[in-house]
Amino acid sequence: MNLDHPARIVRGQSLPADTPHVPALIVGGGACGMTAAVRLRLAGIDCVVLERDAMPQGSTALSSGFIPAAETRLQKSLGIADSIEQFARDVQAKAHGRSAPHLVEAYTRGVAQAIDMLEAQGITFEVLDGFLYPGHSARRMHAVPEHTGAALVAALERTATAVGADVLTEALVRELWLDAHDRVTGVGFERADGQMEYIACDALILACNGFGGNTAMVRQMLPAMADAAFGGHVGNDGSAIAWGQALGARLADLTAYQGHGSWVTPQGALMTWAFIMEGGVQINAEGRRFHDETHGYSEASEFVLQQPGSIAWNVFDGPLLELVRTFPDFVEAEKAGALRSAPDLAALAALIGCEPEVLAQTLAEVAPGRPDAFGRTFKRSLQAPYYAVKVTGALFHTQGGLDIDAQCRVLSGQGQSMPNLLASGGAARGVSGDAVWGYLSGNGLLSALGGGWIAAGTVIDQLRT
Repeated sequence: MNLDHPARIVRGQSLPADTPHVPALIVGGGACGMTAAVRLRLAGIDCVVLERDAMPQGSTALSSGFIPAAETRLQKSLGIADSIEQFARDVQAKAHGRSAPHLVEAYTRGVAQAIDMLEAQGITFEVLDGFLYPGHSARRMHAVPEHTGAALVAALERTATAVGADVLTEALVRELWLDAHDRVTGVGFERADGQMEYIACDALILACNGFGGNTAMVRQMLPAMADAAFGGHVGNDGSAIAWGQALGARLADLTAYQGHGSWVTPQGALMTWAFIMEGGVQINAEGRRFHDETHGYSEASEFVLQQPGSIAWNVFDGPLLELVRTFPDFVEAEKAGALRSAPDLAALAALIGCEPEVLAQTLAEVAPGRPDAFGRTFKRSLQAPYYAVKVTGALFHTQGGLDIDAQCRVLSGQGQSMPNLLASGGAARGVSGDAVWGYLSGNGLLSALGGGWIAAGTVIDQLRT
């Protein structure tokens, strides 16, 4: 893979004189970086988080902010029957056994410890009630009360700074500095005015990004998403992969990604998949359903993009409207004019632009009983009045990146761990296997918080030996 990217490696040179030094340096201020920072500071290790934006955001802020975890203190207190082992089985089942086993085991254990740590530091979590996301066998989605990714990032930043982490914003890392033995000695980062500054470190955690915002890389690695809307953060520019290539590091699962088949258009927002799990459907411009929607919103992105005009309509009824209005993202989309209503089937057909007879047959098959032609079984029929939201398929974030071991240490092309370079979150391979359908709901934040916890633990061990 050929990359034209401003990220660069500086080898065998000394950092500028009077460069400040910190034991641990973290590139990226999303959920992964902030989780790592909290654990490091609680262990008494000074750290600096370098964040490219004016305030920490990243992919986390654009997500729903739902973190899957089993055997947390909160989940146990609610009497929910679950286990880390069952969670790991669910992750592997969704990926058809193609997720990296060592990371599945490490992350499903690490994320529970991360949430318990953050809760102990004052972050309030809830476990979502009322429905299960595709592929999950127990209620294990943890969220802050606001139920948004932006609120989650804000809570993480407050916690990290409260325990003493230093967060430098508008600090875009451009250079990794290494000695002759490939040990990281520091980084160079660009400030808002274009000036370069430097920090030396004993250990570096790349918690920065994937490559969803790099058009050339997406076209090369994810051709199905070449012309799709991008719902992620522009900071996902592939810099971690560019550094990895320059270092001769091993890359893994670059064809894996989280798509979303419910990207509201033209408003540009995610619509929760909860309406699907409770009985809603997707209908194309011809008035037909085209897949079993309950398999997951990630693979749905490709199915939607294959429809006429690359669009579909999310169709649901009154009880489901009450459900989706409990999700802040949907409330904002509704305010922006995304929600359409139809008093009867004829009006719904006119809204979609399809033949009423075709739509009538489609909705007649949405009925309790035997599995339909796609293998989906419904609990009830949809009843007028109907509601609809126009959507397309989108790319949200990539799930491949630097190959890492169970301690989040970056691996060389020969499979050897690099001395003091770690990666997690979007910078590293995730636990979704190597395809869009391998993404289990919440895998991104599973890797972010679980990986941030583990990477910090590895740095703690390294600096104490």
